[in-house]
Amino acid sequence: MKKFNEVKDLVAALEADADKFYNKANSAAGTRVRKGMQDLKNLAQAIRLEIQDAKNKG
Repeated sequence: MKKFNEVKDLVAALEADADKFYNKANSAAGTRVRKGMQDLKNLAQAIRLEIQDAKNKG
């Protein structure tokens, strides 16, 4: 559950930069959002593997 909370925190942290990119055309904020989304992807994959491993162990 710790990693799932990390996902929620990461999404919340990206919200301000996403707003700056989409509403204020701040391209540097877009770069930060892209990096954060890559981190989110990697974290989601780690969660998937953790769940699969727990499921297979019974």
